[in-house]
Amino acid sequence: MSSVKRLVYAVIHFLREQRQMHTFTPDEQESLEVAIQCLETVFKINPEDTHLAPPQHLIQMFTNSFHENDMLPLSDSLPEDVEKADQLKGEGNSHMKEENYGAAVDCYTRAIELDPNNAVYYCNRAAAQSKLNNYSEAIKDCERAIAIDPKYSKAYGRMGLALTSVNKYEEAVTSYQKALDLDPQNDSYKSNLKIAEQKLRDVSSPTGTGLSFDMASLINNPAFISMAASLMQNPQVQQLMSGMMSNAIGGPAAGVGGLSDLSSLIHAGQQFAQQIQQQNPELIEQLRNHVRSRSFSGSTEEHS
Repeated sequence: MSSVKRLVYAVIHFLREQRQMHTFTPDEQESLEVAIQCLETVFKINPEDTHLAPPQHLIQMFTNSFHENDMLPLSDSLPEDVEKADQLKGEGNSHMKEENYGAAVDCYTRAIELDPNNAVYYCNRAAAQSKLNNYSEAIKDCERAIAIDPKYSKAYGRMGLALTSVNKYEEAVTSYQKALDLDPQNDSYKSNLKIAEQKLRDVSSPTGTGLSFDMASLINNPAFISMAASLMQNPQVQQLMSGMMSNAIGGPAAGVGGLSDLSSLIHAGQQFAQQIQQQNPELIEQLRNHVRSRSFSGSTEEHS
């Protein structure tokens, strides 16, 4: 029974990892959780039973088993295809340095077609896809790389970056933790993990907005200046600003210290933010993208 419980523990661990993947819908993730709970109940296994953990990941054991029996070749690629794929990877890396990300994606894709069992090509393409803001595709490529090589730390790290970019902070934290388990000395993973954890706390906090940006860059943005000038011509905005200033300096309705009508001030600020959103939603989205691009490191990472 011990070997059976070890096998079931490995399956449960695999299902928990799959549940964290971006590719599943909420209903599918819920189904995975039900399957996990059923297995734990039937075989009387708890998450704390770490002594049951096998020495290798389930996927790795499965792959090794087929390799040993010559049922699954390490690669279907011919030697000349493998060589050509490596050349294409080098070209893709050059395009990345030149910030020609579309061409990099093309090179990595051609390399994958020639040598589909090389995790590096998927991981590099994920980096290029992230640069093009194709985060869903980047996550899928990282998942493919991990399926081929479950100990590929860089794939977990790049998946963390992509998950952070789509505000999936909990999954990003999990990815960075796995990356650090495999590469404990990597400073980039450490700093990005801290950022993802902070963002997760921000969105979990009742007062957290999860949004911060460089105010100097904002007020020097021509589009923002134009939008602000246009807004100030709006009578409603003028009334809001007048009320806000009156409260701030302790006007008649502000009471002692100008703070007794704080709720009105907050409400006015919220209305002002809504006016900005209605006036120029495209700029707000640009600001959000700007925040995300400045929020985590990794833009200067080297490619394999």
